[in-house]
Amino acid sequence: MAWYTHHVVDAGRAPTLVALLGFVVTFLVVRAVTRRIRARAHAEGADTAPAAGGTARRRRRLIGDVTIGGVHVHHQVWGILLVLVTGLLLLRYSPGEPASLILGLMFGVGAALALDEFALWLYVDDVYWSPQGEKSIEAVLVGAAVGAALLVATSPVGETPDEVEGGLRAYALSVVAHMACAVVCFLKGKVATGMVGIVVPVVAAVGAVRLAKPSSSWARRRYADRPRRRARAEARFGARYQARQQRVRTLLGGAPTPPAPPS
Repeated sequence: MAWYTHHVVDAGRAPTLVALLGFVVTFLVVRAVTRRIRARAHAEGADTAPAAGGTARRRRRLIGDVTIGGVHVHHQVWGILLVLVTGLLLLRYSPGEPASLILGLMFGVGAALALDEFALWLYVDDVYWSPQGEKSIEAVLVGAAVGAALLVATSPVGETPDEVEGGLRAYALSVVAHMACAVVCFLKGKVATGMVGIVVPVVAAVGAVRLAKPSSSWARRRYADRPRRRARAEARFGARYQARQQRVRTLLGGAPTPPAPPS
């Protein structure tokens, strides 16, 4: 308890911890619910067809899609509303504990509900169970990683001007170098590494010096006339890497529905 008080409460990390826990738990619960709804829909597909001499009847369920006025309301709607309300309350009142813990929990829950349907923002279509929908899993993983990094880090740029020998000028140079490394990570196609690297400088530095993903703009521009380096990048991010990524996405979010064959 003393460790928690010293390193979490006194350091001002308690709202971030509550938000991260709310984020992770909400994502796991939402995915469990949506997978249950999907499995039930497949198992009871025959119930949606009209019976002989009658009309289809659908039993009411405790767990199911939310429909208002015949419109399916996706859970990202509730998530966006929660995030907006939480932000407004924090900006207006800047409350202390325990209100800040409640708002932190609300923010984590809202962020999880919204990011779980990130692919629907990206494609402006209901692609939740399609292969494109796996972008939501990647967005949630990035969000969780950034939240964990913020919880651990003491400053978004590592150190403060007073901690850097040489004062403000040395601090500014370190911040520029750090952000440059994060930008290189993004250019190399390492979105998660770049996002975490914004908070943790060493992650950005490591990601910047390692190979780029073959599909990234960095690889297309800089590996075009360097076949050996491109071959190394393709080997590192090849079929085995993709298979590992797919196993993680399937474990967390469920297997996507394969696309229908062309008619």
